[in-house]
Amino acid sequence: MSPVYATFGLEPATRVGAVLADGGYQVHRDFVDFVVDGSPLLFRLADLDAVSPLASDLPPAVLDARVRALLLEDEPPLPGGRFVLYGCPECADLGCGAVTVVIERDGDDYRWRDFAWQTGEHVDLDRDGYHGTGPFHFHGPAYRAALTALLDGTAAAAPSRRVLLVGPRVGLLAKLAAALRGIGIGADITPDATDIPAGELAGYGAALTGPTVPEAERAALRAALARTGTVLVDAPAAVVPVLVAQLQQALDRAPAERRRLTALTATPYAAEIDVTAPGRVQLTAYRVDRLRRTHVRTVLDAVLGPGHHRLPLDPRTVRGEAYLVARTSGGVLVAPVRGASARD
Repeated sequence: MSPVYATFGLEPATRVGAVLADGGYQVHRDFVDFVVDGSPLLFRLADLDAVSPLASDLPPAVLDARVRALLLEDEPPLPGGRFVLYGCPECADLGCGAVTVVIERDGDDYRWRDFAWQTGEHVDLDRDGYHGTGPFHFHGPAYRAALTALLDGTAAAAPSRRVLLVGPRVGLLAKLAAALRGIGIGADITPDATDIPAGELAGYGAALTGPTVPEAERAALRAALARTGTVLVDAPAAVVPVLVAQLQQALDRAPAERRRLTALTATPYAAEIDVTAPGRVQLTAYRVDRLRRTHVRTVLDAVLGPGHHRLPLDPRTVRGEAYLVARTSGGVLVAPVRGASARD
C-alpha cells in the first residue's frame, strides 16, 4: 500500500523579542519554520516558546551542517536517532527543553515520528511524547528540495528587521534605539529623513517618527515609504516598551493565516482579541499617569484557543492614557484603550 504523504515546506518565522518589566530583554530571533500539510508545525505545539535549528543568523557552515542532518547525511545528535526540531531561543541548551523527533528513511522518502519534549540525553515517550502529533511521511524529492533551497539561496528570505527612527538623537528615540538593539533589532536614528535615497529607505522594514517631527515632514516621509513598502509608525505613546511592540507589529509581514493573533481592541472594561491557533497569550497594560510615570501590569497570561475572546479589564488598570500589548512567541499586537477615564 502506498503511504499517505504529508506535504513539507519551509517559511520564515519570528520569535518576537520584548523589553521586560524588570529592564531585561527577551531576544528577537528570526528562523525558518517547518510547514506540514500547509500549517506551521510550531502551531501544533500550543504553549511553546522555541525556535527551529534553522536560524537566520547562523554562519553558512553551521546552517549547512543542520540541513545535512535533517537530510540524514550526518549522524543524529541525540541517542535513538533523535533530532532537535525546536529549542530554547535564548541559549539553545537541551537542558532548557527541546522538541525532538526520530527522523528515518523509508526508501526514497522520509518519516518523522515519536515527537517528544526532551530535557536530557534520553526521553520517556509515555510521559513526554506529543501524542497525536505525527507520524508524518514526506515525499523524498519535495523534502530534499525544500531543505536544499536554504543552501543554494533560493528559499524565501526573512523581511528586514532594521528600523529607522526619525527625530532628535537624544531622549526618547535614544532609549528606544537602545531597547531595540537589546532585543536584536537594528535601529538607526536620523533627525531628518527627507534627503535619504529611496534605495536606502527600502532597506528598513519599518520607520517611526518622534513627537517633534513636523506634520509636513511626516507626510513627505509617508509618501516616500509608500513607494518602498516600508511601514511608517506614528508614535502616540512615549512608552518605550509600547513603541518597541508597535515596531515589531509593523515588521511582521506574515499573512493573517500564519499569525496566532489577528486583532486586538480595548475599552476600559474589556479587551477583545482574535486567535487563529492555540497558544500562550500574554496581555500587558501600560498606563501613563499625570506625572508621566508609566505603570505596567500583566492582565492575562494563559493559553487561548482559536476564536474571538472577550477579556474583562479593571478600569482602574487602564484609566487615563493607556495601551494594551498582546504577545505570543511569534507575534505582537498593540491597541490604545479607547474611552478611558481622564481621572488618575
